[in-house]
Amino acid sequence: MPQQQDKLITKSNNLIIDEDSAGQRIDNFLFNKLKNIPKSRIYRMLRHGEVRVNKGRIGPSYKLQSNDSIRVPPFWSEAETPRGKPGSNLVKLLLDSIVFEDDKILVINKPTGIASHGGSGINFGVIEILRAARPDLKDLELVHRLDRDTSGCIVLAKKRSALRRLHELIRGGEIFKKYILLVRGQWKNGERIVDAPLLKNQLSSGERIVTVKQEGKESVTIFRPIKVSTDMSLLEAELKTGRTHQIRVHAAHIGYPIAGDEKYGDKAFNNEMKKLGLKRLFLHAKEIRFVWADGTKVNLVANLDLQLSEIIQRLMK
Repeated sequence: MPQQQDKLITKSNNLIIDEDSAGQRIDNFLFNKLKNIPKSRIYRMLRHGEVRVNKGRIGPSYKLQSNDSIRVPPFWSEAETPRGKPGSNLVKLLLDSIVFEDDKILVINKPTGIASHGGSGINFGVIEILRAARPDLKDLELVHRLDRDTSGCIVLAKKRSALRRLHELIRGGEIFKKYILLVRGQWKNGERIVDAPLLKNQLSSGERIVTVKQEGKESVTIFRPIKVSTDMSLLEAELKTGRTHQIRVHAAHIGYPIAGDEKYGDKAFNNEMKKLGLKRLFLHAKEIRFVWADGTKVNLVANLDLQLSEIIQRLMK
């Protein structure tokens, strides 16, 4: 008879959040506390309401507050397969992608194809790779996330105090984020504000899909043209909210799907762009700006990679 591989947690855990832990997302907090539990299991617990904060249900993005009471119920968990360590090439790629670092934050120009964090079949994301590469940064946490296929500027906090402050700025709409994207079609009428609520769903296959629905969350993107041709346009997008797949869904919603977008884009346009040398999603987080509490201004810029730069030079003359 095969040996039982599951592990039983025999009693519930009740945790009280202290000031140092406040400001974290609940999923990141649980990843650190329940290191022997697969992330997929933790996400299931959150989705099904098994984890309660102050006796209420919360989602994975809930930001913990000081003195929050968390109840993690008894449950069976699958045995976690050892992940080992990220390869040296992956570590070098991320370390070479650092564009800014001080005593509060570390900022990288994330390459396309690397997830922000591990989970759902992904062993290593940005946060796991950098924690392995920089064991001196014990409190390193993602401030925000980028889609796996989106490249560009992503900020990590080195201190809990920096993480809390940046989350306050995000909630207050005080962080400026600008993206660069290439879309199908000739852009018209200059600046355009897209205010369309987004609803996140999960298909039976486990794939996430986001749609414009009235019952969704408020989502606002400002699009501005940079260069326009007869059949494609280079745009910048300013985020006023930070929803999953927001720019991709909003661009497709108004009839300008992003080049290389296999989920929300135009298949024929994507195939044509592949023939022209584009092998990825043309969406790049170019710039992030914010101001610390002491008035210090921070302007972070991540340059386009070689593939995107060459596409612009060739097609948008």
